[in-house]
Amino acid sequence: MNAIISASELADGLTGDNPPVLLDVRWQLSVAKAAGEPPFDGRAEYAAGHIPGAVFVDLDRELAGPPGTGGRHPLPDLTEFGAAMRAEGVSSGTPVVVYDGGQGWAAARAWWLLRWTGHPNVRVLDGGLPSWRGALSTDTPQPAVGDFRPRPDAAGFLDADAAAALARSGVLLDARAGERYRGEVEPIDRVGGHIPGAVSAPTTENVAVDGRFLPAEELAARFKELGVSGDSAVGVYCGSGVSGAHEVLALAVAGVPAALYVGSWSEWSSDPSRPVAVGPDPQ
Repeated sequence: MNAIISASELADGLTGDNPPVLLDVRWQLSVAKAAGEPPFDGRAEYAAGHIPGAVFVDLDRELAGPPGTGGRHPLPDLTEFGAAMRAEGVSSGTPVVVYDGGQGWAAARAWWLLRWTGHPNVRVLDGGLPSWRGALSTDTPQPAVGDFRPRPDAAGFLDADAAAALARSGVLLDARAGERYRGEVEPIDRVGGHIPGAVSAPTTENVAVDGRFLPAEELAARFKELGVSGDSAVGVYCGSGVSGAHEVLALAVAGVPAALYVGSWSEWSSDPSRPVAVGPDPQ
């Protein structure tokens, strides 16, 4: 099953015999704003207009646990995550489509969590809400409670030790911007740089200017150049496990399974005992 869905395919699916549950995960990274600029409010954006039938999902509250030693967006409590998904209408036998404002990172985080915890049919709207050509709604749906129960797959998850080991035994991709990987700038975390052995692979290079993913064959060629041969395990990390999920999604589009280090650089860099590499060389 393809991990992404086009807007036209979604429109057809919504009128079909088994329409998907729609999840709106609009979110933006909270960084310093210009003086007087209000912070991004995904729920307000949702209320102003969303794809008809979509239910809002709060990434910070439902798709992540409280920030702390595990990073800025650690795993949520899976009991609470399952309850939230059921309340939003998610059932194991019903397809799910997730979308965000177009960047794709937040939708990918929801996609990864649902897939990692065992949902068999989850896709991301390619290009997000800007790709949708239909009418928008301001109605708040009240979905029937679903039956989804999270059953996590250990193979798709990396902790700090597993990420460090994979950087030596397989391919560990760093999905952040190149200047953060090289340690030239670090706007958020304690120190700049990367996990020793990790390869720079900015997730922004997986999409075209319209925010849609590059064709599968182009993504496969890109990842091959980065050392993803199909013979070794692949993992991804980023700043806090959000944009990294988008790279895992890009790898899935290319036909490559990959694990996510959810704690990512926000967890790794918080511990002064962990090694840090700087510059363009992985080591």
